[in-house]
Amino acid sequence: MNSGMIAIVGRPNVGKSTIFNRIAGERVSIVEDTAGVTRDRIYTKGEWTGKTFRLIDTGGIQLADQPYQEEIRAQVQIAMQEADVILMVTDGKTGLTDDDRYIASILQRQDKPVVLAVNMIDDQSRLMNIYEFYNLGLGDPIACSGVHGIGIGDVLDACLAAMPEEKMEEENEGIRIAVIGEPNVGKSSLVNAILKEERSIVSNVQGTTRDAVDTPFEYDGKKYVIVDTAGIRKRGKVWESIEKYSVLRAMTAIERCDVCLFLIDGEAGIREQDKHVAGYASEAGKPVVIVVNKWDAVEKDDKTMNRFTEKIRTEFAYLSYAPIVYVSALTKQRVNTILPEVDRVYENASRRIPTNILNEVIMDSQVTNPAPARNGKRFRVYYGTQVSANPPTFVLSCNDPKLMHFSYQRFLENTLRNAFDLEGTPIRIIVRKKVSE
Repeated sequence: MNSGMIAIVGRPNVGKSTIFNRIAGERVSIVEDTAGVTRDRIYTKGEWTGKTFRLIDTGGIQLADQPYQEEIRAQVQIAMQEADVILMVTDGKTGLTDDDRYIASILQRQDKPVVLAVNMIDDQSRLMNIYEFYNLGLGDPIACSGVHGIGIGDVLDACLAAMPEEKMEEENEGIRIAVIGEPNVGKSSLVNAILKEERSIVSNVQGTTRDAVDTPFEYDGKKYVIVDTAGIRKRGKVWESIEKYSVLRAMTAIERCDVCLFLIDGEAGIREQDKHVAGYASEAGKPVVIVVNKWDAVEKDDKTMNRFTEKIRTEFAYLSYAPIVYVSALTKQRVNTILPEVDRVYENASRRIPTNILNEVIMDSQVTNPAPARNGKRFRVYYGTQVSANPPTFVLSCNDPKLMHFSYQRFLENTLRNAFDLEGTPIRIIVRKKVSE
């Protein structure tokens, strides 16, 4: 797996998201003729000439003081730090602007390769518009059109040529595990217990880990990368600038990981902020293993674990699919049960289900438990197919998507989980009206 990273930057409304979607091959970023639509970083994978890479779409940077501009600049700064190559997009229709010059001055201080794309060159009559962009001092501008796909291949050729060689030769690094949770739940201690060595700073002062640190390791002949992240706090309580960066990097770790270990402090119990942290992993579509840490410090009887499990299932109903393990990072009790669960949920998230077997299960479920009638009509699935994995995503062709009640969707999700062992991973169901031939 090649792991080079390309960050797309530029001022608002120059077509960054259109180019991002064109390279990704799907509509990942929202595209709108309104400045500032993209605020957060958006990640996807791309492939060109047999080489794969990661792609980041970012919000537009402006000189003017606009809403969310501070947050956007922080996001873009992190994207540029993460990237191996920076793709600056400009607008050949509007021409060179002060915002373009401002962004170019930032890029010249990054010590990263920069590829300059002049977007919206839709025909030969606009080709001459690219020459004024030489004034940015970022090398030869490349004419392209994100809408029509013109010149995108040339842009990607330039980006991959500028990619550091070791990034393009990097081998499969193994399953990426992000350790997430509130501050002070024992994330660094757990990482150290898994690694069996002191790789992370351990302290009982909240907020010791300010960055997300990747540590490759092997266990039982398998490769892994574990990421110890800064604790995530509720956004309204993130005051310091350095704390903002810590939260953003933790979010990055979630976006880039294959499996999330979501830590809960068994001694302190479930706190409100735990729900926000778990929600980020769920929204990102990541497999999750819930790890209850500090279990050695809990006063227990023979029903304590069952009561705590019931409480987790109640408070985190949207993570009902996630297995739960009880450990002590301090004493290393049951820490050895974590990686087998990671392997299992990753395998489940990566599972591909043959279409014929999938449809047998769906049709049988409709016979045994048909959807309730609504206004004299009944929701019916004619055909289903799995369109992607990580997370498993299914498209169901039906008579009318509006007839599907959320309770029946939950029934179908549970049916698929039980039939194909999808424990640990979210699944996504997309319903579409059958196209009449």
